[in-house]
Order: sequence, then structure tokens, then C-alpha cells
Amino acid sequence: MVTRKEDFSRWYLDTIQQADLMDYSPVRGCMIFKPNGYELWEHIQEAFNKRFKEEGVRNAYFPMLIPENFFQKEKDHIEGFSPELPWVTEAAGEKLEERLALRPTSETVIGDAYSRWIQSYRDLPLEINQWANVFRWEKRTLPFLRTSEFLWQEGHTVHATAEEAEARTQRMLDIYAEEVEGLLAIPVFKGEKTPSERFAGAERTYSIEAMMQDTKCVQAGTSHYMGTKFAEAFDIRYLNPDNEHVLAYTTSWGVSTRLIGAMIMVHSDDQGLVLPPRMAPQQVVMIPVGPWQKNPEIMETLEKINAELRQRGFRTVIDDSDNRPGFKFNEWELRGAPLRIEIGPRDLENQKAIIKMRDLEDKEEVALDQVVERVVEALDEMQVRLLEKARAFNEANIYTNIDTLEELEAHIKSKRAEGEYPGWVLAGWDGTEETEALIKERTGFTTRNIPFEGMVEPKSTCIVTGKPSKVTVWLARAY
Repeated sequence: MVTRKEDFSRWYLDTIQQADLMDYSPVRGCMIFKPNGYELWEHIQEAFNKRFKEEGVRNAYFPMLIPENFFQKEKDHIEGFSPELPWVTEAAGEKLEERLALRPTSETVIGDAYSRWIQSYRDLPLEINQWANVFRWEKRTLPFLRTSEFLWQEGHTVHATAEEAEARTQRMLDIYAEEVEGLLAIPVFKGEKTPSERFAGAERTYSIEAMMQDTKCVQAGTSHYMGTKFAEAFDIRYLNPDNEHVLAYTTSWGVSTRLIGAMIMVHSDDQGLVLPPRMAPQQVVMIPVGPWQKNPEIMETLEKINAELRQRGFRTVIDDSDNRPGFKFNEWELRGAPLRIEIGPRDLENQKAIIKMRDLEDKEEVALDQVVERVVEALDEMQVRLLEKARAFNEANIYTNIDTLEELEAHIKSKRAEGEYPGWVLAGWDGTEETEALIKERTGFTTRNIPFEGMVEPKSTCIVTGKPSKVTVWLARAY
């Protein structure tokens, strides 16, 4: 297995395959989620669903086939997705009268349904989420992060006023940030996307952006304020209290299985997968060591610990296979199990157990009657430790003193020469597409988002022109 410094992309692919998370599909750009990989998605679903339901958002499901004419109703939308759309043109041996797209997102088909379901202001707000698969025929793919078919959730809401719709857009962004940091231990940067980076057809797009260990950026979630664009395209109107038919305001927001890829890239090390305890399919692995087969009390002790931990809701496994302990240790490290408990004849004699945390070098000796409580504490500590470590990494790789394009180019060149990553740059921007395109052309960096007011010290001059900046932006290379 190569190290992160030797070849980060190769290391990532090795890590996910040795952790038994996925396999490649016969269809280009698609992947198979193996149980360990899919369970990661299930934990995301469970946590996010809880938050959505607390907000009054309910789940539904819409068809994956979308008529071509639906896309024609919103010009920006079809232009944004057209290069990535796979089409169904035949069925049952006959050519279809109208092509059907495999959904890249569901604004169109959901907008059509909402136009029938909403009649009066009493029907608002209408707030629905769906967990689904979507298709975007990507030219360059990377498991979990960018695939032609991927899994996600997409929320779609309708409101009576612009203020209500904007509030919902912002609220979902906050929920995304809270869960990505709390569940996946990934620190994120909130802000608004530039016009060129907006979702196709949105008036405003907000995002949470995350820094990987190669300092590239992953867009970890987005929330879109649509205004009345989609309402106008799909005739989503309601009768207001003044007996007038008026356009409604809509939003959409989503996160996808790319969160799994981001989590792997943020936390894992050269020994393999590292998982935050709240996400791990197997949180605690118990391994008997020494001639344990001749000493049934070892297994009895592990089974008692196992029962107590399971009663408290932890996901546990006892590895009683006939593999050597060293092999088991390595196997479970590759799979990212957060905590390992070892008990052998000598440990039993001393009424002790050995605890090893996946992210720490040293082992810890714990009295048998304190093992369960210590496991609970240690897992909580690791969850916090991973988030703090990632935050420290971010801070060490953020540059706020680069004020010109020439300085940025020199910075990137210098980092490459040192074998280091270029990090993120906080820069002033004049707000024009021309300067944004020039930054990308000359450096490979793109605008990630515009931080919300008060989150960063604003930059006064544009990094390209030297003239007064319109906004401050994060610049980074992105996946």
C-alpha cells in the first residue's frame, strides 16, 4: 500500500478496497456498495433523517425517469445538466416517442407534481425529501466522490414568501454543517457559491466545503434558493388570502455519498481506514489472544463485555477466527474499527484488558470491571479528537497573506518543489467571471465559496486586478 505522500489518489483507492467498502461495477463509472460501505451510508441516512423529521420535512419517492420536455421548461437547468444526462430512447423493442432522462436531480419532476398538489396558501409550506439514486455521466470518476450513479438525499420545499424560502435554505445548510461536523468529524466552511458555481437554475446556492489531507476541496453539501424560477417554469401557484393566484418560492438541498469519500480522505492514515466512532460499522472489536481456546473463561469474559456494550447500543464484534492475533489486528485496522479490546490468559489473571484506539499508537491497560465505562469514554474522546485534528490541519494549510495572482503562482510552485500541498487561499475578488476564469486557468484553483459575514477577515483588493474587491472568496483545487 502506497503512502499518502507517495500517491494520494492511489492511497485512497487502496484504502477503500482493503477496507472492503466497495467493488467496481461492469458499467463504466459505477460502483457496488459492499455491506461495510453501505452501512456508512445508512448511518448518514439515520442521522440526517432524524434532523429532517424534527424540521417537519417528510420523505417521499419520485420516479427516476424524467420526460425530456420537463427539462425544456427551465432553460438554465437543461443547459447545466445536458452534457451529463443519460437518455432512455427505446423500451420493449420500440423507439419511444419522447426521450426519458435518468434523473440528474428531481427539481423538474417534483415541480410538476407540486403544481398539482398546491392550490391555496393553506397548502404551504410543502416540504418533502427523498432518498434516491441519480445519474450524471461523469468523464472522470473516483469511487464515492464522483461516480456516474450515486446515492443522495434531495429536499424540495415550497413557501409563500421569499423570506420563508431563504430561511429554509439557510437552515438546511446549518443542519448539514452540524451533522457533517458532529457525525463525520469533518470541519466545514460555510458560504455562498459564486454565480458560475451556482446550481443550474438557482438564484443563490450555499455550500459547505471540506479540506482533504491533500488540501483539495470537496463540496460536502449544497442548499439552493430558487426564488420563483422553478415555480414559474412549472406553474407552481397558490391562492393567497387576498384571493390572488401568485407564484410560490422554492428551495432544494442535498448531500450525497461523496460524504463517505470525504470522511475517508480527511481521517485515514497510511495504515488504512480511520472511521469516526459514530460512523463505524463495527465500533468495538474484541480479540482473544494467546492460547485462548484452552481457556474458556477468556471467551466468557469477552462475551459478557460484548453483551453489556450491545445493551448500550454499541456495534460490536468478537473475532474468534483461527487467524493469528497479528493478522486480526492488521485486518481490523485496515477496516477502520475505532477501538480494539484484547484479552489473553495473563490479562485474565490480572483482571485487566488491553484497549487500543485506532488513531493512537499506545495501548491502554484497563481493569476488567471498568472496561465498559472506559470504552464509552474512549469512543467519545476519539470522535472529538478526530474533529480537532482535522481543524488543526485546516488551520495549518490556510493562507491569508497571498494578495496577487503572481504570489499565488509562486506559492503553488514553491509547495510543489518542497513536496507539499498548496492548501487553501483566502482572496479578494472583483466579482467578474473573467478574473475567476483567469485564476483557474493560471493556477488550477477555483472559487469554493464566499464566506458568510463575520466568518473571516475580509480582503480589500482583488487578487487578479489589484482593484477594490467585491467579495472575499476561498480558493482551492477541488475534486
